[in-house]
Amino acid sequence: MTHRKLEPHEIAQALNQLNTETSNVWVIEDEKLSKTFTFKDFQHAFGFMTLCALYAEKQDHHPEWFNVYNKVKVQLTTHDVSGISKKDIDLAEKMEAFALSV
Repeated sequence: MTHRKLEPHEIAQALNQLNTETSNVWVIEDEKLSKTFTFKDFQHAFGFMTLCALYAEKQDHHPEWFNVYNKVKVQLTTHDVSGISKKDIDLAEKMEAFALSV
């Protein structure tokens, strides 16, 4: 499937949708879709990362992330289009679901 870089208004719309049901919001940082997830402890953070990694591998779309203890900072971008695409929005939505399940 071919992906394209989203237009600024499409990104704003996607951010609005992503942030409607979460207290810790997604933002645009360094032209990437970004969020820091906070979990109960390292085990829950690592469980979240494991679920995300397995899904991302199947989608051939891998996050940039950084983990310290109970925090996971995620940055999403689609390198093929040099920006944010629908692939990033889809992965962000999946991450939100995974965060609730760990």
